[in-house]
Amino acid sequence: MPNDEYLRYVALGDSQTEGVGDGDDLTGLRGWADRLAETLAPHHPGLRYANLAVRGRLAGQVLDEQLAPALALRPDLATVVAGVNDLLRPRFDADEVAGRVESMFAALTAQGARVATVTFPDVATLIPIARPVGARVTALNDRIRSAARRHGVVVAETAAHPVVGDPRMWSPDRLHASPLGHARIAAAVAHALAVPGTDDSWTHPLSEPRPAVPVGWRQATGEVRWAASFLGPWTARRLRGRSSGDGRAAKRPRLTPVFADGADDRTDGRAHGLADGRADGRTERRADGLADGRAPERH
Repeated sequence: MPNDEYLRYVALGDSQTEGVGDGDDLTGLRGWADRLAETLAPHHPGLRYANLAVRGRLAGQVLDEQLAPALALRPDLATVVAGVNDLLRPRFDADEVAGRVESMFAALTAQGARVATVTFPDVATLIPIARPVGARVTALNDRIRSAARRHGVVVAETAAHPVVGDPRMWSPDRLHASPLGHARIAAAVAHALAVPGTDDSWTHPLSEPRPAVPVGWRQATGEVRWAASFLGPWTARRLRGRSSGDGRAAKRPRLTPVFADGADDRTDGRAHGLADGRADGRTERRADGLADGRAPERH
């Protein structure tokens, strides 16, 4: 449906859609959904965008916490990406998780929204100890594809290309995309939506050769450092029943404008198009192309 006119884009999901790995909490998170909004803006004047995603959320939490606010915004375009956090839980049920994602597909498409999603890569390509998760990823992807077909949802097959396994596409924690990875996800979804000027170049290998993979003691040292820096804290949160998203709210809960002139192809993760909504209602334009969800909504 390349001729659709998108005026209200709403993103639902977890940390990947929130933008973790592309910027930080001090300078602001960008992420693939922000980048997609910037790609859409030149072709859809008047586009407004909301991002309801919160890190750490399971598919059921995305359904329970984000679907109703998303429907209230009456999007004509929505992205739903959820389920990765479920994959990493001991009691994973692919049918249950996919059913929750499908409930979001059904509700949003029934209201008239064009919906897009992505498939998930096998994390074992970057985290060897996660090899048992591979079968779960395959099962969840298969069910998401089937659900998408039933509801006319666009699927960006981001899991199917070798470039996804390039370490440069991932942040140091190996669970979240790097700025470059977020840019590729945005390009994949834009291509799946047939946005003018997009193509399959997002599937191509990076132009520079991959850095040499450490072997022997260097590899072992790197794995120990990764485990201490990321796996340990993640495991500790699970044992305490905590989540990285505890106490967090959506970064952009209201539909606010996307400034097409702020978009470019930088991949450094800096705040990129957000007009920062101040407490007094003023809006400060920053070099980012988007308007911060705290800004007052104007019609």
